[in-house]
Amino acid sequence: MFKFLVRRLLQLIPVIIGVTILVFALMHFIPGNPAQVLAGEAATPQQIEAMENRLGLNDPYPVQYFRYMTNLVQLDLGNSIRTGQPVADMLFPRLAITMELAFYSTVLSIFLGLIAGIISATKRGTFTDSAIMVVALFGMSMPNFWLGLVLIQWFVLGNIPVINNFLDTAWFRPSGWGNFDQIVLPVLMLGASGAAIIARMTRSSMLEVINQDYIRTARAKGVKERVVIYQHALKNALIPVITVVGLSFGSLLGGAVLAENVFAINGMGRLIVDSISTRDFPVMQGGVLIAALCFVLVNLIVDISYRLVNKRVDAE
Repeated sequence: MFKFLVRRLLQLIPVIIGVTILVFALMHFIPGNPAQVLAGEAATPQQIEAMENRLGLNDPYPVQYFRYMTNLVQLDLGNSIRTGQPVADMLFPRLAITMELAFYSTVLSIFLGLIAGIISATKRGTFTDSAIMVVALFGMSMPNFWLGLVLIQWFVLGNIPVINNFLDTAWFRPSGWGNFDQIVLPVLMLGASGAAIIARMTRSSMLEVINQDYIRTARAKGVKERVVIYQHALKNALIPVITVVGLSFGSLLGGAVLAENVFAINGMGRLIVDSISTRDFPVMQGGVLIAALCFVLVNLIVDISYRLVNKRVDAE
């Protein structure tokens, strides 16, 4: 296990360097000039050029990248053009909220997706199986922001047709983060599509494993069906599901931008969107870099999970 971890960590080094090069290049080739933004709309060309020299934007790109990496290893992401605050001080508190949102949504996705997938696989061909797959297909197809708006209409404004005549359903608050009545709806908005994907993947993987010879042998020996499903079949069916969970968590970090804007949550995604609209390049660059590094870290955790579930992964 130790060698496995060391090898995976060493493999991350070129990936992280590649991510920093990509983010650095993207920020330098997108439209807009940070010197123009910092100097103001009324600045003269001479003032803009002086600002570019002060920021080092006229230096060769390798020199700028080396300076960027030197600051990065010291956790110095620069200062915001708009507020003058250190970017790290602005991003990390917001990152905690976004990670919390993505974590709760992933837990909900795994819980609902695994249960639905196992029930669907063990009741293959029945009405229950068909109903679960139809609901899962609907969950995968609907846009997240549309679901968020529907949830606000139903459970914030209490506008559920017919039901609203008998029951007040305005149970949750429409904005903010921290209390239970602020967390439920954005987590449900982000977790629904992930649960649908995990349910379909779990069903498919379980059906493949259930048809294996060792499962038939276990049943022939009289092993209880619950033991066959949860101890023999599910463990071996989890590897493709873990892959989906990892990719789902990464996409949730990106999808959190929508949830944070729909529910007015002050997370990192909302900060990045605000920095794009105000052309605050240091904040934009720092936010994109941290989001990319989080995705890399999630993939590392997925690899470790493979190894924990199936030791043959190391040998392969």
